[in-house]
Amino acid sequence: MSMLIVADDLSGAADCAIGFANAGRRTVVALGADEAVEAANDAAADRVAVIALDTDSRRLAPADAASRAAQAWRALGGTQGANASAGVGVGTSQRRLYKKIDSTLRGNWVAEVAALQPLAGLAIVAPAFPATGRTVRDGRVFVRGVPLGETETWQLEHAGKTADLQPMLEEAGLRTALFAVEPMRDLQPDLLAQALAEHARAGVQALIVDAQSEADLNLIARATLVLREVLHEAFFWVGSGGLARELAALPELFGNDAPAPVAPLRREGPILTLVGSLSAVSGAQCALLRERTGMAELVVPPAVLRNVESHPESAQWRAAIGAPLAAGSDLLVRIGRDDAFDPSEGAHLSTALAALVEPHVCHLAGLIATGGETARAMLSQAGIGSLELLSEVEPGVAVAQPSDDVRRLTVVTKAGAFGSDHALYGAWLHLRGLQEATRNGSQADSQRAAHASRAPETNSPLN
Repeated sequence: MSMLIVADDLSGAADCAIGFANAGRRTVVALGADEAVEAANDAAADRVAVIALDTDSRRLAPADAASRAAQAWRALGGTQGANASAGVGVGTSQRRLYKKIDSTLRGNWVAEVAALQPLAGLAIVAPAFPATGRTVRDGRVFVRGVPLGETETWQLEHAGKTADLQPMLEEAGLRTALFAVEPMRDLQPDLLAQALAEHARAGVQALIVDAQSEADLNLIARATLVLREVLHEAFFWVGSGGLARELAALPELFGNDAPAPVAPLRREGPILTLVGSLSAVSGAQCALLRERTGMAELVVPPAVLRNVESHPESAQWRAAIGAPLAAGSDLLVRIGRDDAFDPSEGAHLSTALAALVEPHVCHLAGLIATGGETARAMLSQAGIGSLELLSEVEPGVAVAQPSDDVRRLTVVTKAGAFGSDHALYGAWLHLRGLQEATRNGSQADSQRAAHASRAPETNSPLN
């Protein structure tokens, strides 16, 4: 048995799939259909256990995003139709579906779930990710105790729209029900599975699961394994990285013969931290990274990136990025902000930033990319179509390397408004530790001293 994770952005695909790599399962993130098919062939040959496909659909029109999700499952799922007993019974060779959604409900997830449901059966919707402060109660998402609909992020992007799960799914035409885990915590997984199955038999198409803790998600994960045996209809999981981690921790999901991940390939050289997100979370992470490492920072103006091919300062910015990397120095590069900034131009700005960086990727040993659009743009520019997941720095901060094992580049991806203040610095320490593990102590000390002595910030190559 293998797993297909369908995600709408790259960092989400990685942070959802990393739990399986942590559990010792070989896991590949694919940026496109060709790479996903190659990974599926490896899965069929028992060389890959989990495929996470980034459909890059978060900013598409809902109908287009839905079409991409459905097409992915038709092409890679291995079974067709909601009445097919997809993967029923542990040990089958069928592929199971996990629709990854954002824990704060960004993107076109409702349209994507509605498109997948006729193909994949009952949707078990559990977006909670307690390790990152996201919980679900009474069908409502809470972010560190605050209802999602009352958060600043939701108000900025979805003012006037509901953030409650049930009306969102029902508006897409799905028959829904709420499923509270709390009153059933004392039940055995088989009894909980029977309760889940009753909803499916009653015609429910999307079952919304309340979860307050990792223990709640673990109980749901174990119950759904039993559900495969008691419900002779297809179903699929809909969630963030929280439920995925609990599923990954269950050895019986795959059996004992799932392929193990490969060993990391190490290379010495500079580390580039590339930040496309303008969230306050990313800002705090950048500040701590600069403070702790003393690395130089370049903040590229949006005006340059909007017209990167013709802007008169593009060549100077490209050279400014390349100079420290060619000299072996680590560098922080991020997108600035101006009065004309529009969130909808994020993908364009990320692609332009990646174009400035691409000539210098050859110097890198490590890349830390914050924001799914930024990570995808950079990897695409560098000709990297898939990543093999290795480990994680903290929840949601995944470490990977190109699947072709030719480029000795270690990649860390992280969603923009995600992670602790320590996340970027922790990622840098992790990558630096991989390099230092290959050296003797005196060389490592010299490297640390060199980083500590670097200038703290450079805002413009034109100063």
